[in-house]
Amino acid sequence: MGLSISLTVNGRAVTRDVQPHTLLSEFIREDLRLTGTHVGCDTAQCGACTVHVDGRAVKSCNMLAAQAAGKSVTTIEGLAAADGTLHPMQAAFRACHGLQCGYCTPGMVMSAVDLVQQHGCHSEAQVREALEGNICRCTGYHNIVKAVQQGAAAMAAQA
Repeated sequence: MGLSISLTVNGRAVTRDVQPHTLLSEFIREDLRLTGTHVGCDTAQCGACTVHVDGRAVKSCNMLAAQAAGKSVTTIEGLAAADGTLHPMQAAFRACHGLQCGYCTPGMVMSAVDLVQQHGCHSEAQVREALEGNICRCTGYHNIVKAVQQGAAAMAAQA
């Protein structure tokens, strides 16, 4: 037996029937076909599935779709402007080569945007600590940290 849920995803109202056990990550990827949100572990360990729910970073593999009913969800696809202009954090990841294979990148970007929105700009040590819940197996984090700091500066300049 399914549940009918209504929520806003990337600024668009969505109503769908879901099974009670459907994870938000599965709903985003399978039902809405927004495949930028990646699933790496299904145990909330890697952070690849990070999205924003009501403006806060959430690991979507650790939340039921039904729990998002009535809420606003932003995925990596929802960060860029309608004309395709990248969000300052996305642009910083691109400019600083803060990715290699790219699998962790959407979750890293979403976590970084949340970090900056909630706490402002941070030192290298603070960025590294804040991103501990996001695993990258390729880059060694140096360029990711640079990207977060550059993105934070760009976000502050835009505000």
